[in-house]
Amino acid sequence: MERLDKFLSRELNITRSESKSLIKSGAVLVNSAPARFADMKINTDSDCVFVNGNEITYNKFVYIMMNKPKGVISSSDGRKTGEKTVVDILPAEMKRKNLFPAGRLDKDTTGFVLITDDGAFAHDILSPKNHIEKTYIAQLDKPFDSSVVYDFENGMELNGKKCMPALLESACGDNTKAKIVLKQGMYHQIKRMFKKHGITVLELKRVAMGALQLDKNLAPGQAKYISKDELSLVKSAHNMGDFR
Repeated sequence: MERLDKFLSRELNITRSESKSLIKSGAVLVNSAPARFADMKINTDSDCVFVNGNEITYNKFVYIMMNKPKGVISSSDGRKTGEKTVVDILPAEMKRKNLFPAGRLDKDTTGFVLITDDGAFAHDILSPKNHIEKTYIAQLDKPFDSSVVYDFENGMELNGKKCMPALLESACGDNTKAKIVLKQGMYHQIKRMFKKHGITVLELKRVAMGALQLDKNLAPGQAKYISKDELSLVKSAHNMGDFR
């Protein structure tokens, strides 16, 4: 059983207040009867919900984009360390069982985290054989030069392990601010890659997964549901392509 306004918010990718407005306007039917209350409970397995004559199909899984703030860990359970997780800070109406972040960001790294309860999808996008692109913006303590770009693009070696080729270019025309596109996710990879060249990463933010960009309207800590069309962009190449 689930509240009607919560169901509509998730399935239509709209806010709770917009859901309540739809219900108040008489646009929502449950089993052919007008819905009168936003907090009415529906059975997502058996009840039929229509909005403006169109049936709303229940989706088994949810996909959430969060703009992760600093100081929050990319985990579903922080009890062992006593730290707040990305799941902990989700709005109450978005919380449900079995949510977890599909991939991790360091505690001090900000930006796009995809949270879901779809294990198969998460495994698919995180599988090394698929290598979805992840785009970051880094603030550096000093500018990088062409030798650093070359090392990124040709697959530098870190502690005896060769990295996959990565794209490095200037962001906003300033070589102390870098755009990086990776197709893998080794531990502290970007920080280690720059450190090899004597450069320290001061700030790091993930701004895209595949071709899906972080919503610029999301403040740190805020989250929104990802629509089906948006979700398909996660597996799409956008920034890097076959640059090698």
